[in-house]
Amino acid sequence: MPWNRENFSSGAPLEAKVGYSRMVKKGPFVFVGGTTSVQPDGSVFAENDAYGQTKYVLEKLVKLLAQAGASPSDVVSVKVYSTDMKTTPDVGRAYTEIFFDVKPLFTVVGTSALNRPTQIVEIEMTAVLDT
Repeated sequence: MPWNRENFSSGAPLEAKVGYSRMVKKGPFVFVGGTTSVQPDGSVFAENDAYGQTKYVLEKLVKLLAQAGASPSDVVSVKVYSTDMKTTPDVGRAYTEIFFDVKPLFTVVGTSALNRPTQIVEIEMTAVLDT
């Protein structure tokens, strides 16, 4: 039996302009693309603050996952791209506040830059729903 595909948008203008989804659900799998701390008004939340950005993005993604019927307990993998690896403890602290008991895979990857100079983190994740 083929799995249905469902695309989700976060409402970011670039999604419609470029033609991508923030999240795709196919069968029991939920994939969330790279997400930064850009707010609905276009400003960056918690500029130059790795903890604040990580917490904001993770909370944004938990709300988005709920639209696909997923919760933090369904998350199997979280990948964080960081422009400053010295802030990894701050990233880890925000991550722990949501995922400590779930214990998904957790990877932090250094990158030279993100879309805006005041952005420190970009996060993607994967969840698998119980069938």
